[in-house]
Amino acid sequence: MTGKRTSLIIPVESQVRELDPKLLLACVAAERGFTVFLGSKTEVGLRIASFPRSVYLGKSMTARSIKMFGTLKNLGHDIIVWDEEALVHHSKEQYYGRRLDPRTLEKVSALLAWGQENYELFKEYPAYSNTPIYITGNPRGDMMRPEVLPFYEPEAESIHKRFGEFILINTNFSMVNGFLPSLNLRNPGAKPDAPAQAGAAARGLTPEFAEGWANHKQAIFEHFKRLIPSLSKAFPDHTIVIRPHPVENHDVWYQLAEPYNNVKVIYQGNVLAWLKAAKAVIHNGCTTGIEAFIVKLPAIAYRPVTAKIYDLDLPNSLSYECFDFKELCQTLERILSRKLGPPDTIERRQLIDYYISALDGPLACDRIIDVIEQHEAGLSGLSWPGLRSYLRGWIKANIRSYKKRYIKSKLSGHRNNPDYLSQRFPGVSVDEVRSRINRFFRILDRFKDVKANQLSKNIFQIHNPSPR
Repeated sequence: MTGKRTSLIIPVESQVRELDPKLLLACVAAERGFTVFLGSKTEVGLRIASFPRSVYLGKSMTARSIKMFGTLKNLGHDIIVWDEEALVHHSKEQYYGRRLDPRTLEKVSALLAWGQENYELFKEYPAYSNTPIYITGNPRGDMMRPEVLPFYEPEAESIHKRFGEFILINTNFSMVNGFLPSLNLRNPGAKPDAPAQAGAAARGLTPEFAEGWANHKQAIFEHFKRLIPSLSKAFPDHTIVIRPHPVENHDVWYQLAEPYNNVKVIYQGNVLAWLKAAKAVIHNGCTTGIEAFIVKLPAIAYRPVTAKIYDLDLPNSLSYECFDFKELCQTLERILSRKLGPPDTIERRQLIDYYISALDGPLACDRIIDVIEQHEAGLSGLSWPGLRSYLRGWIKANIRSYKKRYIKSKLSGHRNNPDYLSQRFPGVSVDEVRSRINRFFRILDRFKDVKANQLSKNIFQIHNPSPR
């Protein structure tokens, strides 16, 4: 296509997880002539009325997005969405309750699927109403590909120099160890055995499922807390690095690590840099197990308690599954002595191909921009929503921004708590964004002319003055 391009808005919620892959997507879009507004999801939302009419690339379709998507439509933006959390989920019924809402879906023009499994998941949603679904893969998958993974070499080298031979533990306990009490499945301030009522409705879960899941996660959490001192003593010559989940209470892990010289708690950088530097990773039902499999790092799923209804099969099945501490130590010793490599089998490779597309061939980012170009051509440009609709959207956006900035941010335990937002998106400078674009250029021989300008706090314009 030629001529003036549509703008894209790409919000980033979790900086360490999403920024690099979404920056790669922004570079691909800019290479083709799009102007991209990339930045903190919170800051983008606060300033949404100031952007030109664009295609908004959303990352979820929960009930919490209804008001925002309505405002976007009023302002004349188009909405294309993938579900960042669709790769690892419980049953279809639980996934639909947690992650999809028909009122949100009806405002979406197209869905982007991680792979065939995600396509089928969308297609079989009871409220699905023929929204186009495209199997594109995901930008996070691109970052794991052999030709892109060297992007993390500088960080991996720095990590290796700092920690030497180390064992990585990735935690995944935000449902019972949330940064904010309101994030937990159980009532804020409740005892560990209290009913999991408060978090159930907010997450689209039945009380029964929430209760069982909370009990299960709490049991695994307690085992992982006991694991730290035991592992420290069993492997005194290795550093053990705990990398907490982005929305967990990290203080718990700092307190556990403090008595042990060889245990460190680090929350910084994309997990792929840590996987490149580590000798092995330990997890339970964490996406890290999938990432480790793809980048060929031995992963151990530590499963001291099990429950089929609550366990997450995909990351566990791509790892060496250990059901007690003795088995974990034996497996870890074989990995560290290089007697055991990654769990690479034909069955596991077929499984990952079913779940994640675009691990070879054109990048997922290129496929996503193909879809947007095709979609834009079909629209022949975004139609004007009408003055009344636009004014309604502008007023709603500014009222929402005022409430979040001056009222909700001051409420204890609210998701707009500045400390919570800062943990999710610590911030990045325009020089760092430019440096990372240049790194993409060096490893891919693309994006030489892509530029980055800072628009406001943690929001950047990515563009190419001379698109191909």
